Amino acid sequence: MTYAIQLQGIDKRFGAVHANNKVDLAVETGSIHGIVGENGAGKSTLMSILYGFYQADSGTISVFGNAYRFTDSQQAINAGIGMVHQHFMLVDNFTVLENVVLGAEGGYALAAGMDAARRELKRLANEYGLHVDLDATIDSLSVGLQQRVEILKALYKGAKILILDEPTGVLTPQETDELFKIFAALKQQGVTIILITHKLREIMAITDQVSVMRQGTMVAHVNTDATDESQLAELMVGRKVLLDVSKQPGKPGESLLKVKQLNWSDQHGVARLKNINFDIKAGEILGVAGVSGNGQSELLDVLTGISRLQQGSIEVLGKEFTAKQPFDAATMRTMGMAHVPEDRHKMGMITDFSAAESAIMGYQQDSELNAGVWLKPELVRQRCSELMVAFDVRPKDVQLKSANFSGGNQQKLILAREMERSPDVLIIGQPTRGVDVGAIEFIHQRILAMRDAGKAVLLVSVELEEILSLSDRIVVLCDGEITGRMAVEDADERKLGMLMANVQESHDPLQAQMQEAVQ
Repeated sequence: MTYAIQLQGIDKRFGAVHANNKVDLAVETGSIHGIVGENGAGKSTLMSILYGFYQADSGTISVFGNAYRFTDSQQAINAGIGMVHQHFMLVDNFTVLENVVLGAEGGYALAAGMDAARRELKRLANEYGLHVDLDATIDSLSVGLQQRVEILKALYKGAKILILDEPTGVLTPQETDELFKIFAALKQQGVTIILITHKLREIMAITDQVSVMRQGTMVAHVNTDATDESQLAELMVGRKVLLDVSKQPGKPGESLLKVKQLNWSDQHGVARLKNINFDIKAGEILGVAGVSGNGQSELLDVLTGISRLQQGSIEVLGKEFTAKQPFDAATMRTMGMAHVPEDRHKMGMITDFSAAESAIMGYQQDSELNAGVWLKPELVRQRCSELMVAFDVRPKDVQLKSANFSGGNQQKLILAREMERSPDVLIIGQPTRGVDVGAIEFIHQRILAMRDAGKAVLLVSVELEEILSLSDRIVVLCDGEITGRMAVEDADERKLGMLMANVQESHDPLQAQMQEAVQ
């Protein structure tokens, strides 16, 4: 047996944090090897050491039997290692060809270098099934095709080992199937793939071996065909985890949120939301499915008052708002709407703030927290401490900087801030993005508890499994339009995936009726 990668005794500290503790890892040549673990388990640190972003405090690295100590990523690339990041490293207005050769143009004779690159990329595309228009600009490509470009970039630079970080996070099921076919082709040609993902079903579907990390240590190496999702989840968290969401049928009441004829265009005049109509009743969850970038973010911003309403109306708890009756985020909070934003770092918290400060963002004007114009520090800290207990935020240090919590604990702190006030309407975007399996279980339970308490919940998620598990009804967005709506019992991943890509006729009878009425 030969190994593409052998890491032995890798140790790395960041101050008091022991990110990697004597970690060993061996990856067989030509295999697909999964690495799983909770947020903060040390997976990203380990791969960053392998790719030269960080240097280990101690330990050894061997690539195809040769010892290395990488001090930058170029050295790792030269050794045959490529990395496809979760957030693509592409220039939107460059062509595919220009992006691939960027930084490796081949000297002063640019035209000759580009011609040679074009020939090589065509060869790679044919060999691995990575076909893409080399003259198309990145911003004209789907997310799935952009990911192909990232893989082509790595292969063009000579990668024989590919590290992929959460590669299916923004893909449709069909795009994920295509990616897995590419993985199989790469493996057949002897390329070694290291896959970092939170999606245990994907680990079971595509990997040969899987390694599990917990709290900076490597706790297990297993053959994939000798394990299952439940065992992996238990190894990751250190306890049994409920993977399947258990819920009773909802008991919907009156409509608490109604959206009618909503249209919205961005600053360039591009229509981002087109004739959106739906309602959400008390005691139900309406899931919004779609590939990221198809109007979900704009919908959340308009509903919550972050972006101004341009056309149409929004009715919240019987009060209607139109473009002539504007509202802002503070108005919606007063009306009884809470908002968990899609991007916790951009909109959910200020990472330099303490946990106590992040726990009151948006609610700092509440009378019980203020003494005139000044906040009451003891009450602010007490509020945060109570939220931390209720939502199991770790560590329970109200003074700790928000940036120093793991992603899952940051998310739980934001959820606690918004949900513990018992809003009548909860707008929640990507609730478990980048969150480990243990935190996912907890977050799903709290969302269902809101529904069962008679609240109206709008759930936006790119995770179809999450949409199908939690929702009572589903609408699908593609290019700013609702292309389908259905009860959850009538939905499956393939049907939703087709609607997300809008590759078949619209399944939105309500929208058709509305259009006929307008005409």
